[in-house]
Amino acid sequence: MQNRNHKATIKKILILLILSVGIVSFGVCAGYVGIFETSYSNRVYPTVSIGDISFAGKTQQEVEVFWLNKNKTLTDIQFEFRFDTKVATISSNDIQLSYDATLSATQAVSVGRSKHFLSNMMQRYFKQPINLSPTLRWDTDVVNQFITSLSETINIPVENALFQFTKGKVIAFKPSRTGRTLNEQTLKEQFASALKKAVQTNTKQIVLSIPIDTIEPIVTTKQTNMFGIKELIGRGYSEFPGSISGRIHNIALAAAKLNGVLIPPGTTFSFNDTVGDISAATGYQSAYIIKDGKTVMGDGGGVCQVSTTLFRAALNAGLPIVERNAHSYRVHYYEDDGSKAGLDATVFNPTEDLKFINDTPTYILIQTKIDTANVNLAFEFYGAMDGRKAEILNHVVSGIVPPPPPLYQDDPTLSVGVVKQVDFAAWGAKASFDYKVTRNGQVIFEKTFVSNFRPWQAVYLKGTKP
Repeated sequence: MQNRNHKATIKKILILLILSVGIVSFGVCAGYVGIFETSYSNRVYPTVSIGDISFAGKTQQEVEVFWLNKNKTLTDIQFEFRFDTKVATISSNDIQLSYDATLSATQAVSVGRSKHFLSNMMQRYFKQPINLSPTLRWDTDVVNQFITSLSETINIPVENALFQFTKGKVIAFKPSRTGRTLNEQTLKEQFASALKKAVQTNTKQIVLSIPIDTIEPIVTTKQTNMFGIKELIGRGYSEFPGSISGRIHNIALAAAKLNGVLIPPGTTFSFNDTVGDISAATGYQSAYIIKDGKTVMGDGGGVCQVSTTLFRAALNAGLPIVERNAHSYRVHYYEDDGSKAGLDATVFNPTEDLKFINDTPTYILIQTKIDTANVNLAFEFYGAMDGRKAEILNHVVSGIVPPPPPLYQDDPTLSVGVVKQVDFAAWGAKASFDYKVTRNGQVIFEKTFVSNFRPWQAVYLKGTKP
C-alpha cells in the first residue's frame, strides 16, 4: 500500500516538474518573442538581405535612403550597340536608370509579415536566409525609340528578282536581294540583361552585338533567267556637275541605250555599234565636244561621259579591254568624283571606239543607274563571278604642265564689251596605270594604259560690234 502511494507521489512530482519546466520555457520563449518582435517592429528581420547586403533591423525609410544614395553609382554607364560598321550608343543618363528604392524597401520589410503563419515563422525565427534582388527601373519608351531608330538604319526589305527579256534586250530587271531585320525583342532582352550585369559588376562600358534575322528571297536572280546571270560582277561611276542642260540630256540618252543590253560570252562589245548614230536626227542636242583640237559645240556632247563610265565598269569587272582612247586633254568631269586622271575613254564614230571582251562563262547584263538631279552616272554589270580579281596598280599622274595663257579673239558678231568663253583651260599631264586580272593567284591578263594630256588654253571671244 505504501509503495503504491509512494509511486503516485513521485508521479505527481514529475508531472508538476514537467509542467513547471514547460511553463518556464513557454515564458522564456514568450519573453524572447516579445523582445524580438519589439526589437524588429516595423524593421527588417535579420534573415533579409538585398543584393547580398544585410538590412537586418533597418527601417523601411533607412532601406529606401540607402538605395537612393546608391543611384549615384549608376551614372555615365555607356551601352554601345554594334552591327557591321554601324555603332550607336546610349547612356544610363539617357534612360534615367535608377534603383526603385521604395519597392526594395517595401519588399524587405514585408518578408516575414505575410498572411502565411508557417512561412512567417520560418523566415523570422529559423534563420532561413532571404536575399532579394535590387529592383532597377529605366525609361522603356526611350529604349524602345532608340531600338526603333536602329532598325530603320539596319533593316533591308527582301526583294524577289525580276527579269523580262524581249527582242534581244532585257526590258525589266531587278536583282534579288536578301532582306534583314533587327530582332527588336531579342535586343531588348539582351539590353536588360546587360544593364543588370553592368550594375552588378560596376562596369561603365558595355558592348552589345545587334541580333539580326536574315530573310531569303523566294525568287532569286538566277531562277528568273536562262542566261546564267545571278550577281553583280562590276560597277563604274562618274559625276558631271556643272554640265549644261544639253550635255545632261545627251548623257541620259546615250546611257539609256545601254540599259538592258546583254553581252553574250566570248563576244566583243563595241560602244559605237551598241549606242548607234549620235546626231540631231537621233535626238541628241548640241553641247561642247573636242573636235580638230578645239572645244566646240556639236551634236552629242557629253557622250564621252557615258563611255568613260562604262570603261570603268569593264575595268572593275576584270574584262579584257580591246580598244580605249584617251582624251586630248584632261576633262574635269572625269575627275570630279575623286578619280585620278587617266580613267577616261573618248569615243567618236568611226575613228575612236571603246571595246572589251566578255570572256566570262555567262552573259553579262548592263544596267544603267543615272541621277540627273545629283548629276551622277553608274553602270552595273551583272553576270556570274568566276573567281577573277581586277586591280589597278601603279596609277601615276606626272609631268604636270600649266595651261598656256588665255587667248582673246575679236568677234564682230558680238557687241563691244561682251566677252564669251568658248574654250576652257586644262593642265597638261601624263597618266599611266597597270591593269592586272588574276584568278587563284594566277595572272589571266595584264595591260598598261597610258594617257598623254596636252595643256589647253582658255579661248575668249571679244565683241567688236559697235
